[in-house]
Amino acid sequence: MTELDLRFLQGAKALLEKPRVGARVANLIGTPIEKGIAALPSQVRSTIEAATQKSIQAALNIALNTITDKEQQQKSKNLYHKLLVAGTGGLGGFLGASTLLLELPISTTIMMRSILDIARSEGEDLNDPEVKLACLQVFAFGGKSKGDDAVDAGYFATRAALARAVSQAATVLVDRGAAKEGAPILARLVLSIATRFQVVVSEKLAAQVVPLLGALGGSGINVLFMDHFQDMARGHFVIRRLERKYGVEEVQRRYQEIKI
Repeated sequence: MTELDLRFLQGAKALLEKPRVGARVANLIGTPIEKGIAALPSQVRSTIEAATQKSIQAALNIALNTITDKEQQQKSKNLYHKLLVAGTGGLGGFLGASTLLLELPISTTIMMRSILDIARSEGEDLNDPEVKLACLQVFAFGGKSKGDDAVDAGYFATRAALARAVSQAATVLVDRGAAKEGAPILARLVLSIATRFQVVVSEKLAAQVVPLLGALGGSGINVLFMDHFQDMARGHFVIRRLERKYGVEEVQRRYQEIKI
């Protein structure tokens, strides 16, 4: 691996293994986010579960319906997408948790647009169904499922946990498109990703109910939320670009050797 590509890999690992949204907000406001999570009523937690599944399904629909031209390597418009979610976050922050079912799918759709944009900037072909699913997979990074080992829940572990579901879904999309016969397989993938995405969404909503949040508000939280997944996307697609060049095993070996 060249020195330049090794630096790209180091940067990707720094992005992918960074603290989740809740930890970043806690550092910003000086209050453990767990207090906000504990304060969420059980009915709100049910709303979070429904909202995350609805949001990931919406993101999948956006990915499947995205057709791009042949032009690649365009610079991603990260700031533009952050400004968009700041607007939806402001609405959610003003109206409270009751708007989550409305606000989260909209914000997630904007995030998916940004993820697709980043994927294209790293040389991915957005017409490829497997690439579309790789974009959806980004929402699983930074959140753990109940079955994860706390010590081994990093980037490659998450990819490995989702590998079979992603592979089956990609086969369905290549063979049958988005046909009804493939719906159960796609639904399983959506559920697997939504389970992990739900962890980050819970932290996001909890941050919005912490009294000390003050001026940061829903807009600021949404910008952090977008920033997190833009970082996950950049790291993910840099690694995929390096894997195309050097192979999966070599990139994973080098990744594990890097200290951050």
